[in-house]
Order: sequence, then C-alpha cells, then structure tokens
Amino acid sequence: MNVGFIGTGNMGRILIESFVESGAIRPSFIYMTNRTITKAEVIKEIYPKTNVMETADEVVKRSDLVFICVKPLDIHPLLKKLDHLLTPNKCIVSITSPLSVEQLESLVHCQVARAIPSITNRAFSGVSLLTFGNSCHKESQRTIEELFEQISNPVQIEDDITRVSSDIVSCGPAFFSYLLQRFVDGAVTETNISKDQAVVLASEMIIGMGKLLETELYTLPTLQEKVCVKGGVTGKGIEVLEENVGDMFEKIFQATHKKFDEDLVEVSEQFSKIPNK
Repeated sequence: MNVGFIGTGNMGRILIESFVESGAIRPSFIYMTNRTITKAEVIKEIYPKTNVMETADEVVKRSDLVFICVKPLDIHPLLKKLDHLLTPNKCIVSITSPLSVEQLESLVHCQVARAIPSITNRAFSGVSLLTFGNSCHKESQRTIEELFEQISNPVQIEDDITRVSSDIVSCGPAFFSYLLQRFVDGAVTETNISKDQAVVLASEMIIGMGKLLETELYTLPTLQEKVCVKGGVTGKGIEVLEENVGDMFEKIFQATHKKFDEDLVEVSEQFSKIPNK
C-alpha cells in the first residue's frame, strides 16, 4: 500500500519518521510533497527510498492512503482542488482538530478519517486520537489503526471531546515541558545546583515516573501518597502547590477551547461560502 503525505512540516515529518523507523511503512511506499519542497527533500536525504513529488496531485495519484498535514484553513481549498482525484477507493486522513470528519466528507467523494498524533509518537509511545467518517471502510479503519499501533496507543474519540483530548495528548507534552523547565529554574535559583545537573535529574525523574505508571503498580493518586509522607518534606511542597496552582489548569482548558472555537468559526465560514459537492 502506498501512503502519501501532503505537508511535511513538524507533525507531518514526525509521522513519516515514526512510521518508517517503527517499520510500519517501507520508505519506498511513501510519497510526499510540501509547499516548500526542500522540507520534503530533507526527509528524502534521511530516507533515500522515499519519494518526493512536486505537487499534491502527484501524491494523490500514487497513494491509497493520504495524510493531510497542512494548516486548518488550507484544507478546504486543497481538497476542492484534489476532489477529482479522490476516488472512493482512496482514503484521506486529516491530522487537524478543527475540521470534523463530516465536514471533510462534504468536500470529497473518497473515504475520510481524522488522526490527531502527538510528539510522543516519535518515541513509539503516547496516544494518537482517531475518528472515522461514515465513508471509511472497515478495511481502511483497520489499516489506519494498525499503522498507529506501531507508534502509539490509538484511541477512538467522538467530536465532542476532540479539543480536550487533543489538549491532553497533543498539547500536553508542551504544557508539562514548560512546567518542568520552571521546576528546574526554581531549583537553580534557590540552590547551588547547576542548570545542567537539574535538567538531567528532572528529565530522568519524569522518564522514571512514566515507566512506573506504565507498570500500573501505582495510579497518579497512589503515587503521590507513596512519596508524600505525612509531615514530611514532600508534604510541604504539595502544600505550596495546592496554595498556588488554584484554577490554573481550568484556565488552560478555557484558553485552548476559546482558540478552538475561533478556529471552528473560520473553518465554518469556508464551508458556508462554497456550495457542497
């Protein structure tokens, strides 16, 4: 099966690298393009057997499954342009959250799915979020699931939890990377530890914590209980967190959902201007 990628920016490239290095897709079966073609050519330098196409049309012609890895507002005009090539035997997979599978299905005659990956998939870990359109054949669904099983734990979601699921799975690594950096900065500011030392210790701590949770020996609450001895040092730190965190995380979800709603309005305007197929 040939797999196409239209868009080889950050996430498109992560998907290609992950699929190739996990063995999910042979490089020679990959056809890719990008508006700035040099970005695709850089990937080909790493995986010489992959194929760089000059246009999105060429990618679609040669591919059975096509990942659409472009910005949300670029998808509508792109799919309108490609519709004549997107026959029912082909399947497109959008990786952007503001467009629903129903909206995508209103544009094209082919099978439709949505997959929201995470940067953690680059380490063949974490979760990927899948939503299948009514047009997507069972065989295509299984193929997509099998691809993502090689690089993640694929989870099917409904539209009503798309944004919050993406916040946790896809945005979460950036949020907690920021918090970890502030954790390190606090240690460096208040003590004699060097930043390099603190980064190593914090990084190894978070890796170890992930592995510990993976064993299912502890849940998040029980892990806290085991470390936090009553009246001890950790307890004092938890008290500071309880006092200062407040509704910070609620505000994070409020902010991401506000931006998501703005994106939904912009995308919906595109669909209202041009008649459906």
